[in-house]
Amino acid sequence: MIALDPWAWAALAVAAVTIGISKTALPGGSILAIALFAAVLPARTSTAATLLLLMVGDLFALFAYRRHAHWPTLLRLAPAVIAGLLVGFAFLALAGDGVVRRAIGVILLLMIAVTLWRRWRQSKADTVAPPSGGIVLAGAYGTLGGFTTMVANAGGPVMSMYFLATRTPVQVFLGTSAWFFAIINVIKVPFLAGLGLFHAPVLLMDAVLAPLVVIGALLGLRVARRMNQRVFDRIVIVLTVLGAVYLLI
Repeated sequence: MIALDPWAWAALAVAAVTIGISKTALPGGSILAIALFAAVLPARTSTAATLLLLMVGDLFALFAYRRHAHWPTLLRLAPAVIAGLLVGFAFLALAGDGVVRRAIGVILLLMIAVTLWRRWRQSKADTVAPPSGGIVLAGAYGTLGGFTTMVANAGGPVMSMYFLATRTPVQVFLGTSAWFFAIINVIKVPFLAGLGLFHAPVLLMDAVLAPLVVIGALLGLRVARRMNQRVFDRIVIVLTVLGAVYLLI
């Protein structure tokens, strides 16, 4: 088991609950958990530990929202996401931790700015029909999503911005996100294993924290049923901004 102070275990416990809630109610909220893990553990160790807990949360997200996924959106994103994963793997293998953190923070803030600008322009041009989310938009967000999820498990906020940019309804948002990250996280396992990041102490620590992810996921299911679309969008944006600013510090 990794030797940690009591305050560090408390931070990881909060992070584990947050992961569960983010998977079933607030996509993008996991960036806060990622920040806590990165504050307590070495950057690469935190990436591996967080991935395994995210996969526990994926099971609950799929159980709750598997029928609401929009598969054409997933297929549209797939080529760009794969490219982003490969670039992210190369970056993770070569770049220092500080460079990786700041690069992701800058990317997230840029995505928020672009998303808000697009939504403002679309509200002026057409207040009825939602945007369709073209290939260029999917390519940009998909590549960045694949890159950020590989280097720091931080693809949630990027993809949240994509779904907000296309004004995806809450249930479809959650269902499509559930399948997207369940598939991507499984793909990432052999890459991180190839870098030697899954040590026995990491596995033991995750075994202790996994029940808290389950508790968070169950709490998230209760929250999601009462979530208003406008409130949902604002919470996702605020959480993303907070996470991006943390990564830049």
